[in-house]
Parts: sequence; structure tokens; C-alpha cells
Amino acid sequence: MKRKITLGLLGVLILIQFIRPTRNSSTEESPNEISKYYQVPADIHTILKKSCYDCHSNNTKYPWYANLQPVGWWLQNHVNEGKRELNFSEFGTYAEKKAKHKFDEIEEMVKEGEMPLPSYTLIHRDAQLTPEQSSAIASWAGALK
Repeated sequence: MKRKITLGLLGVLILIQFIRPTRNSSTEESPNEISKYYQVPADIHTILKKSCYDCHSNNTKYPWYANLQPVGWWLQNHVNEGKRELNFSEFGTYAEKKAKHKFDEIEEMVKEGEMPLPSYTLIHRDAQLTPEQSSAIASWAGALK
């Protein structure tokens, strides 16, 4: 009986590898990219790309383990949720009131150390913000709200 259950679970695990979520990858910069509508200094843009864009843009750089299901499903859900909350690639489509609110949220989340998420920086150490980077992003976003 144990053998049948083990083989059944193994079979399911193998089968789910063929059910893959759609990737969040774009080869071109969006016409609604934040930098086309708001002043984004080069140093801030570099930080945003390194620490924020995987979850908050239309172009995620997927790690190797995103190919393993159900981890890939979990990651894609996380990316989709992040994009619903804030999408730098579609920022130009936001109404002025919404954009100002998003800048306010960026400032608050970065100041309080809530972004990037600890679960993300645990694996992506280079995405961790230094106190200087956090301060720079918060100041930039605060000036635009």
C-alpha cells in the first residue's frame, strides 16, 4: 500500500512539471515605463531594476527553481500580486492621484523596510537595500508624491 501511494505521489509530481504558468517576460521596454513619465535619476533606476523590477514590472528574471512545480506556481502568483499592487512598466497608465498614492506607498514601504520582501532578499541578497539606498528611494518618491 505504501509503495502504491509513493508511486502515485511521484507520478503526480512528475505530471505537474508539465503544467507551467505563463512567464512575465518582455523583450522591449514598455511605452508606459515610469521613466517616460517621471524623472527617475540613473542611480534610483538602477536600484529599482535590481531590487524591485522582478516583482513590479513586466520583465521578471526567473531563477532556475522557477522551473520546478509547484514552486513556479507560487513564484508566478507572487509576481502577479506584486504587479497588481505596483507596476513600474505600466506606471504611465496610472491616473495622477493613483500615481501620487503609489509614490507615497513606495516611500513608506522602503522607509519601514517592508520592501523588498524578506522572503525575496533571503535568496536574492544583491536586492537588499542599504540604508543609503532606502533613503535615496524614499527621498525620490517623497518628492514626487
